[in-house]
Amino acid sequence: MRRLFPRPGAQVSSVSVDAEGITARSRREVVLDVSFDGRRIHSFWLHRDGRRTSVPHTWLVPWPQSLQRFLSGTTRLSLTVHETQQVVFEEEVTFRDGTDRIAVVNAAGQPLSLDKSLRLVQTFDTRSEQHVRPLLDAIDHVLTGLDRAGIQAFLAYGTLLGAVRDGGLIGHDSDADLGYVSKHEHPVDAIRESFHVQRALVEMGYRITRYSALAFKVDVVESDGVVRGLDVFGGFMRDGYLHLMGEIRTPFKREWVTPLGTASLEGRAFPVPADTDRFLAATYGKSWRVPDPAFHFATPRSTHRRFDGWFRGIRVRRPLWDRVYARRPGPAAEPSELARWAASREDPATPVVDLGCGTGTDVLWFARQGTPATGLDFVRKGFERAEAEATAEGVDARFLVCNLLELRSVLGTGALLAADRGPRVVLARHLADGVSRRARLNAWRLARMVLHDGGRLYVEFLVQRGDGDLAKRQKAQVRTSRMIARELRSLGATIVERDVVRLPSGDRTGRSPAKICRMVATWE
Repeated sequence: MRRLFPRPGAQVSSVSVDAEGITARSRREVVLDVSFDGRRIHSFWLHRDGRRTSVPHTWLVPWPQSLQRFLSGTTRLSLTVHETQQVVFEEEVTFRDGTDRIAVVNAAGQPLSLDKSLRLVQTFDTRSEQHVRPLLDAIDHVLTGLDRAGIQAFLAYGTLLGAVRDGGLIGHDSDADLGYVSKHEHPVDAIRESFHVQRALVEMGYRITRYSALAFKVDVVESDGVVRGLDVFGGFMRDGYLHLMGEIRTPFKREWVTPLGTASLEGRAFPVPADTDRFLAATYGKSWRVPDPAFHFATPRSTHRRFDGWFRGIRVRRPLWDRVYARRPGPAAEPSELARWAASREDPATPVVDLGCGTGTDVLWFARQGTPATGLDFVRKGFERAEAEATAEGVDARFLVCNLLELRSVLGTGALLAADRGPRVVLARHLADGVSRRARLNAWRLARMVLHDGGRLYVEFLVQRGDGDLAKRQKAQVRTSRMIARELRSLGATIVERDVVRLPSGDRTGRSPAKICRMVATWE
């Protein structure tokens, strides 16, 4: 893997900081760390991440979007050359009109930093030994479970790098990585094995979120409640190449992977590939021994194309919804109008299934009225708070992860719900306007399975954007009622009701109102 690494000996000068970003002069590429009041917040490559200014050899690196909401107030901002730890700028800086010290923290007051993907996370350099002990225990436990499933797994990516280079977790990292190389050589066989491994870990009590057909995340709860990801990446050998999900396709030999060796991570011995030098060079390039908190993978297009075709496509827009639900406070106090409308027409004893339940507001509302309710969504973070409230209150509500882009998830969830006899009410509020055609067709298939004993599907979606913020708030795209009706009919549904509703446009005159369609369908 080719990689252009910043050259040593870079001279950084003419540094300035303002609301737009950081400007600095350097003839050579250089990695710089940004610290607020002595704590590293962000790292970047000056040339790669900046844009040229009119001054020769001078670059402006804009503030990342995810950090801008914190830039109000005062901080002692320092800029340090990462490799040499030379401080090239240190001053008290005030942003906007804020009078307080800037604190880059989450709602619980826990410190956040930007990772290499510019996401705000809790990096390991802010965590104590007590905090990360559950993660190390989970690595050990998951490795044992993988071994029982016939998988020889090992530390991979940043976790392997930290163990081999430093003997510990990398401070600017935020998750842990495991990998394995399957005995199979065909992508389909490797996929089947990956799902077998997932089921084995679920039986051990772990909560799993799947990234692709060959990679998934194990949720690990640290001592203070922080949920940390333990990523498991599958791989296989084919035609003399190692394919490891994520970023790696490179000429390799199986004997460079197995038999596994060991390395120390935070004082514990864990399995690692037989030739860690070759493995890390294949992952990070020949300069892997030089720390780089702003590292970006330079994955060849051919590798992306293969991995996309073989394994990806089941988490479209997932990062977007993760960010949305990270900012939303949880279930609303009042249900949606669609929920009220359906409730006014149905027997309260008829169970409700909410496709794309989001924060779980409607599920919780139905359950509190005495109606059994189930919420389905592919982002667990959205309904976690509603799930906790339902458990605390003892109401009849349950929440399941269902990915409409993964057919096995759709059919498995549909079969589980269809096992309960009797009619149902199925809601799909702003689902049709928020997902692709493939996901919609799978949603209608799932609804058909759930309604095999009778009941109705209530669908609500945007048909006219208008001047309000509904489309932005719901992340909605305009759909036509004819298109949605055609999709439902193609799967045997009967449209029994269809109505277009104009939403209030507010006090301002001349505004174009948004319009939604409410549709009711049945399967006989």
